[in-house]
Amino acid sequence: MDILAHLISGFGVALTPTNLAIAFFGAFIGTAVGMLPGLGPINGVAILMPLAFAMNFPPESALILLAAVYMGCEYGGRISSILLNVPGDAGAIMTALDGNPLAKQGLAGVALSMSAVASFCGAIIATIGIVFFAPLLASWALSFGPAEYFALMVFAIACLGGMVGDKPVKTLLATMIGLSLATVGVDANSGVYRFTFDDVHLADGIQFVVVVIGLFSVSEILLMLEGTHAGQTLIKQTGRMMFNLREFRATIGTMLRSSVMGFGIGVLPGAGATIASAISYMTTKRLHPDKAFGEGEIRGVAAPEAANNASACGSFIPMLTLGVPGSGTTAVMIGALTLYNITPGPMLFEQQPDVVWGLIASLFVANVVLLLLNIPLIRVFTRMLNTPLWALVPGIAAVSAVGVYAVHATTFDLILAVGLGVFGYILRKMDFPMSALILGFVLGEMLEQNLRRALSISNGDTAILLQSPISVTLWILAVLILIGPPLLRYFRRRKQAA
Repeated sequence: MDILAHLISGFGVALTPTNLAIAFFGAFIGTAVGMLPGLGPINGVAILMPLAFAMNFPPESALILLAAVYMGCEYGGRISSILLNVPGDAGAIMTALDGNPLAKQGLAGVALSMSAVASFCGAIIATIGIVFFAPLLASWALSFGPAEYFALMVFAIACLGGMVGDKPVKTLLATMIGLSLATVGVDANSGVYRFTFDDVHLADGIQFVVVVIGLFSVSEILLMLEGTHAGQTLIKQTGRMMFNLREFRATIGTMLRSSVMGFGIGVLPGAGATIASAISYMTTKRLHPDKAFGEGEIRGVAAPEAANNASACGSFIPMLTLGVPGSGTTAVMIGALTLYNITPGPMLFEQQPDVVWGLIASLFVANVVLLLLNIPLIRVFTRMLNTPLWALVPGIAAVSAVGVYAVHATTFDLILAVGLGVFGYILRKMDFPMSALILGFVLGEMLEQNLRRALSISNGDTAILLQSPISVTLWILAVLILIGPPLLRYFRRRKQAA
């Protein structure tokens, strides 16, 4: 009952006219920022944080604004991913696998509406989880050390094999290329320069924005120029802007399962929406082997969208209860709290209940606002498909260039993005899965860091990787995922032969 009383008081804070207007403004700005390739929620929150402080917002209003921007970016990232095959952020990579084929089939409105509802479902389930299970899940997240995180990363990479079942060799090669790109830069442990070719611009490694814009945006531009002529639209759209009841029934189980899965992964500090969306997508694909994933399957949109929004909400748990950022975006929000001399941690629920419960209630409010905002705008978003390519291609190129240049403000990143774009274009012509490459790149840095930390703790003893029940369980699951499909195919062939 105490929880419900606190939640009611939180709604009293979130539903004041001022905070409601702030939530609406943040949701709108977040959606717009999320649409732009390469910006993502971290940049959206970082841009709005000085504004909140400069306007002397009270801490609860500032957090409501930043949370609404965060949620809006998660919603907005799917728009360019579905319509242009250019993910707005890492969490939207998996959405492009089936979302863009749906758009090419004339079902862009169906994909956008399904992704909006799936995002809403994932965020609401995760916010309910925050209300009732925050302290319990925070203690569970503490049981994950470097060895457990390394096993989790290996499990996620093992799952990549199920993403493109008919191209296991190309999927493996693409993943290894991504892991290799993640090793460029200064080794954080030894300080040694690796694969930088004595170029100072590569000392910090290759930034994610540069990789994703090069491999997706630039290569997509090259494919557009190759496959179409001036003035012709690439995708034709139909009049249906909403999914039907049959499609909703087919995806409701997927949304619920992916929401719970994404929430559990989001609670782990540093795991993030990328891993959540990848694992949920591949789990859904394995549960529905008869469906044509990658060719426009509606479940392939619902699963990653529910998971990445649930993961985004779940990342608030370690931030609020432990003072540990659950994601890069919540790390920026911890910085916002420090501007108000508020220290997140176990005592925050007792010392600043208005701030905590106002934030939790605002997550409910922001997601309702986003659903009401995004569904009517679907027709506006799909108008993007009617833009002639002579205008669309330069527009994508300009936005992508701004996103890349904003990283270090150097022309080197622009040249590198173009080079990666040409490389990505060649790989796509050879039918390599770009999503596996990007996920390998994202997971590579975390994989290496956690392995090095685990070995440092144990003085080089690799037995630490198998000491905890969590690690053993994840290793067993990874092995089963790798050997399970070949064994099933073998037994199926024997049965057919008999």
